[in-house]
Amino acid sequence: MLQVMSRLRRPFLGAGLAWGAFLLTAQAAAPEPPDPMRPIENRYADLRQLQDSIDTAAARGLTRFSRELSLASARQAYGVGWQALNLALATPDVPSADADRLALAAMRRSLQASLTEADGTPGSTNKAARSAPCDYDVAALAKLGLAALQERMYDCYGRAAQTVRFDGRTLDRLTVLARLAETDDPGARKRLFMALDPVWRSVNGDDSPRSAYRQMVHLSAAQWAAAGSPVDRNAAALGVDPAQAEHWLVSVLEAWRDATPTQAFEPWDLHYRAGALARSLAKRIPRERLREIHDAFYRSLGADPATLPIRYDLEPRAGKTPVAFTTFGLRPRQRGATWTPGEAWVFATYRTGGIDNLVELLHETGHAVHILAIHTRPAFADWPDSDTFTEGLGDLIALEAYEPAWQQRWLGASAPLADSLRAKYSSIVLDIAWALFEIRMHRAPDSDPNQVWSDLTHEYLHVVRHPELSWWALRGQLVDSPGYMMNYALGAILVADLRQRCRELRAPFERPDAGMYAWLTERLYRFGLEKTSRAVVEDFLGREISPQALIADLERGRVGETPAPAPKPAR
Repeated sequence: MLQVMSRLRRPFLGAGLAWGAFLLTAQAAAPEPPDPMRPIENRYADLRQLQDSIDTAAARGLTRFSRELSLASARQAYGVGWQALNLALATPDVPSADADRLALAAMRRSLQASLTEADGTPGSTNKAARSAPCDYDVAALAKLGLAALQERMYDCYGRAAQTVRFDGRTLDRLTVLARLAETDDPGARKRLFMALDPVWRSVNGDDSPRSAYRQMVHLSAAQWAAAGSPVDRNAAALGVDPAQAEHWLVSVLEAWRDATPTQAFEPWDLHYRAGALARSLAKRIPRERLREIHDAFYRSLGADPATLPIRYDLEPRAGKTPVAFTTFGLRPRQRGATWTPGEAWVFATYRTGGIDNLVELLHETGHAVHILAIHTRPAFADWPDSDTFTEGLGDLIALEAYEPAWQQRWLGASAPLADSLRAKYSSIVLDIAWALFEIRMHRAPDSDPNQVWSDLTHEYLHVVRHPELSWWALRGQLVDSPGYMMNYALGAILVADLRQRCRELRAPFERPDAGMYAWLTERLYRFGLEKTSRAVVEDFLGREISPQALIADLERGRVGETPAPAPKPAR
């Protein structure tokens, strides 16, 4: 998942000097420069860097950058800098050059969308929220607005997701899901699954109309109606009609339904049925080898995480966000004649190894290598204008882990193609089901979410209906960013198209190819906001996006059933 965030102690000292100098320039009357856009754009870049530093420090659980610099003082400086930048962006003459006009518009949009006057902390809830009770008056909080309700819900979801109790032990959501894929005994799987009940209750309570989610979706639907749907915006940014995008999602689910056995199964068996790949490769991917395998693969493509550089925060920690994400540390930047490379941060929590955690880590580093390849002016040095495109780029390299040839090369063993495809597409079709779930809930917010989810998963995934369970409420994005699941869903269609084109133009990703990163940088990664996502994608594909590559990939060999192991004889 993408987010906007920064760095270790020494760079924070540099950031402190930068924003100190920034405040002086904000307050001093300087002579009119020959290029009026340059000081404004530099001021913008300095404020972005300060925000990234604050956000990353907070996500790491820090209260200070160093002995000399506290987060509180940085936030005070940020407020002063924001006011100065707001004034500067409001007053310049309209630039004569087209590129400067676009840069000015991009900075103004950013000031409204992601650079806020009171600096927030993406990826980390604030102290007040962390100490607030989770047995709260939903209606009273909803009266304060969507943001207030979301913040409390997300914090309570995070606490529940990090403290799942099972057989006297404290686990987390991801560990439970991993164990569901590994546990042979159906009864134990059901108990594991039901141990997640506090997680989904933190979102949807008893599923009554008074539940937090049902109140939230009413507020979110009203916001979508007033300001436009983020689902529609992200599809349109790629030149896809939103109604067509929804039809594509249904067509992929139909292809999955038709390619998989029709016998219905319980929701607690879902991960086990997709887990043959994980079970067969478990011993090859212990937790202590995650980074080793991951780093070697990216290094073979010319994208060494150690030298780019990419920083990782992967250890469990109280209060840490339950959602994996990647963000800017230092943004790549031109300083005079010198190009300064950037730095990225990856945040996730891994208590176990396995193919699922490996693929997630590969995905997050896919975001990191993308943003570190951006090479453009400061106004455009940001995530692209489509989150769907960004999420697709995160998976462009990562999905190679589901290919038997990749497994054999990098793990020393491989699973059958059918097991690999089932593992790959089980998660993709779940994301697509969640995207359709959000679309339908926002279209009819009075609907019962449990019933909507039961109907979707029964129709397309062959899951037995359980409208009494809110097991859909396992993704933090449903609370934190309504509509965001569409980026994964449509992104899966996009990335299948991009991966097919990469194979046509160059080669599969499993082979060592030191020039691959530079090749992808030139064609897909480097633009930021300089070029629209639609233009980047269509230039690369030579046409518009289509779901056909994904459907053809899904149907390779027709996804087969892997029988459960025979029960062991009693002794």
